[in-house]
Amino acid sequence: MPLKVRVDLDLCIADGVCYALCPRVYEAGPDGKCQIVREFRGARPNEGIVPDDLKDCAEQGRVACPVGAITIEPA
Repeated sequence: MPLKVRVDLDLCIADGVCYALCPRVYEAGPDGKCQIVREFRGARPNEGIVPDDLKDCAEQGRVACPVGAITIEPA
């Protein structure tokens, strides 16, 4: 089942651990804050739909986020 991934840009501190751990899902935006890679991005850069085979990777980035800015739920 695909996953809806969202980054709360108000919480994100541009730590970079999410995209260091999971560059297939997360990347740095122009301001250094986390965004979803273009391939999986939705209408806004901070949210997208990620395939199930990247669940573990996406979860690693979410868990490692020091401020809890990433949420993941079934799409």
